[in-house]
Amino acid sequence: MFQVTSEWQGAFPGAHAGILVMKGVQNPARHEELEQRKTALEAALRERHAGQDRKSLLALPTITAYQDYYRPFGKTYHVLAQRESIAFKGRSIPSVAALVEAMFMAEVDDLLLTAGHDLDSLHLPVKLDVARGVESYTLLRGTEATLKPDDMFMADGAGVISSILYGPDARTQIRSETRNVLFGVYAPEGITPSEVLAHLAKIRDLVRVVSAGAGVEVLETYGAP
Repeated sequence: MFQVTSEWQGAFPGAHAGILVMKGVQNPARHEELEQRKTALEAALRERHAGQDRKSLLALPTITAYQDYYRPFGKTYHVLAQRESIAFKGRSIPSVAALVEAMFMAEVDDLLLTAGHDLDSLHLPVKLDVARGVESYTLLRGTEATLKPDDMFMADGAGVISSILYGPDARTQIRSETRNVLFGVYAPEGITPSEVLAHLAKIRDLVRVVSAGAGVEVLETYGAP
């Protein structure tokens, strides 16, 4: 179901990826208990960072690991801005649909970059690779993007499904009718496999708030041997 290329292993020693596959899920537009957990998470993040500022976020080891990855591309880790908007600006976690919200809640809590996909839209296996700068795909917003050389990306048999710099694709996006789902985590050097596993477990538990009977097919990390 998931493969790691030798090129990726050579380019990113110390990096990891995480995969969570769940089957028998539901994806309602709104779920009351999940809404309550979102509100509780927002309050917890504001309390966690009370009296702090953006510099304190930049000093977090997880943010540092991602910033080190993004810097050569002239970019800033976007989850930093999302945590900042909730903790310091009083903004709320967006209401989209249950599976996406569960993923986003864990993402802003753990600060680990995650993409979600409709499993039944994938042409397995999924492959983790390093971009040559010629790969292109359609983003969620409908625009085309060509990968930056040396970016991490995941692809299935039909093409790119996500990359660190540009995010997930439109073709395999989570939909209201999604019943089987794959979540992929990108973890640059500096983030441990145990952190990735704990993050995936958090997503699993949040998905089961909405889909109590959902089964786990894969919950695993992958990296260089």
